[in-house]
Amino acid sequence: MADALVAAPSKVLREGSATKRAAILTAARELFVADGFDRTSVDAISARAEVSKRTVYDYFGDKGALMVAVVEEMGELLLTSIQAAIDDELSAVDDLERALVAFSNRIAVSTIGSSDYAALRQLLPGGIANLPELTDHWMTSAPEEAIAERFAELGRLGLLEVPDPRLAADHFVALTFSAAFDDMRRMDVTAEVEHKIVEGVRAFLRAYTPR
Repeated sequence: MADALVAAPSKVLREGSATKRAAILTAARELFVADGFDRTSVDAISARAEVSKRTVYDYFGDKGALMVAVVEEMGELLLTSIQAAIDDELSAVDDLERALVAFSNRIAVSTIGSSDYAALRQLLPGGIANLPELTDHWMTSAPEEAIAERFAELGRLGLLEVPDPRLAADHFVALTFSAAFDDMRRMDVTAEVEHKIVEGVRAFLRAYTPR
């Protein structure tokens, strides 16, 4: 029988062994990245994780739920990295331009340049095509929400003028990370990437520095 995409409503999932759960998630991530969601079977996942097929179903319910769990796990790791960069680079700010550039360069190295981010970008299109619930998942907007929260605080301190912190976060991301993304995909931060980030930060500050 083909792998189900929807679990039965009455299905009660096992919390089970953390080691087995991690092994299943790792195996699923590797196979989803290598072969795609459609071509990956629960049989293949269970074999790679060295657990029974029944264990995969008991822990996650179905292949779709397993894909969501894989995406959430990677998203949480990336969000933790972003939050750490926010806390380290955008707290106790005395030079806002320098702080925003340092934050952006750190994200380019530790997040956008990471294998987790590359895997997530590879997984999401196929995952969304098969699992529409990923389209509006909390993870897709969590980084911007975290940045918006800090921008709101910088606004209260008088360092930014941000009547709509979330819109300001969207503008910041578009001017920095998105503008330099093609270069970031080379997995390093070149002088060209740094230049784009600096100019993006300056453009952002021209729009959001208090008059």
